[in-house]
Amino acid sequence: MPLSEGVKLGRYEIRAHIGAGGMGHVYLAQDTSELDRSVAIKLLPAEVAADPKWMQRFIREARTVSGLNHPNVLTIYEFGVHDSTRFMAMEYVEGVTLREHLSSNRLNLHEVLDIGIQIASALNAAHESHVIHRDIKPENIMLRRRDGIVKVLDFGLAKPLKQDADPNAPL
Repeated sequence: MPLSEGVKLGRYEIRAHIGAGGMGHVYLAQDTSELDRSVAIKLLPAEVAADPKWMQRFIREARTVSGLNHPNVLTIYEFGVHDSTRFMAMEYVEGVTLREHLSSNRLNLHEVLDIGIQIASALNAAHESHVIHRDIKPENIMLRRRDGIVKVLDFGLAKPLKQDADPNAPL
């Protein structure tokens, strides 16, 4: 059941439900600390949080993404628990998914190259950190409205490579 506007998860106050996917619901929230910033909150439904396999996947995503520091990878601020509800607070990207953008816009060559280069840059940073995304699709790419910066989201299926593995070897 979606959270209502005004519900608090720790220092975050829910403003609106903005999406849902395989790993839970995503909300726009306000960080009510001194930082006073908009954030996206991803949380798991209670029945999923009770499943150790799904919980492990959620924790792995938080760890994986929080270890990446790149302008084209979504930034994780916190992985927390409030009243037994597990959540991840992350950068809020005001924009549209690549799928939404493509449904109403035809891209010219310059836009295709710009978006493609930014996605490749994010994936290269992940690969250099020994992480394979494994779920690249237009729904997991956000285009920021104000400046066209591309953000790669949803590392829920990401696979950390062994440190001694060859990153160029086929998976």
